[in-house]
Amino acid sequence: MTDTSPATRQFEGLTIPAPGTYELDPNHKLVGFVARHMMVAKVRGTFSEATATITVAEDPLESSVVATIQAASIATGQADRDNHLRSGDFLESEKYPTLEFRSTGVKSHSGNEFVLAGDLTIKGVTNPVDLKVEFEGVGRSPYGFDIFGFSAVTEIDREDFGLTWNVALETGGVMVGKKIKIEIEGEAIRQ
Repeated sequence: MTDTSPATRQFEGLTIPAPGTYELDPNHKLVGFVARHMMVAKVRGTFSEATATITVAEDPLESSVVATIQAASIATGQADRDNHLRSGDFLESEKYPTLEFRSTGVKSHSGNEFVLAGDLTIKGVTNPVDLKVEFEGVGRSPYGFDIFGFSAVTEIDREDFGLTWNVALETGGVMVGKKIKIEIEGEAIRQ
């Protein structure tokens, strides 16, 4: 008889994945961002190509993440804007083809919410960031794979990463806001 129970364990009242290596499911992920435009609206975009390896440690608070995002996969629904974002004014994707995140530790946790500290590298510049991670649950797919879900958000100042292009507006303010909200949703599959 085949074991059909997911590989899970208990941690402070949560059912969490067993220790091991998990990969971000390319078919069940969203790596998105939100930027202010013209001081009055928001522009949303995504990166369609992203990978992540999540190592769930024996002590869950020692778990780690390494993620890579392909800069050229940026999409906002408007081709001219996407090409501008890939250019030297912003991501300079030909020279810096990836954005990288490497966790440095779990700073805090409460229930299913964790603050994951890490180093984010954009355009060759690395700065510390804190991801607010929500653990969404654990299970087994109909195909027999052990999975877990998560979401994460953070906000960065794009100028800290050398993304300083802007245009002053006649009405005051600037075309592109400095603060960028990063939003991530995903499922991870046990390897």
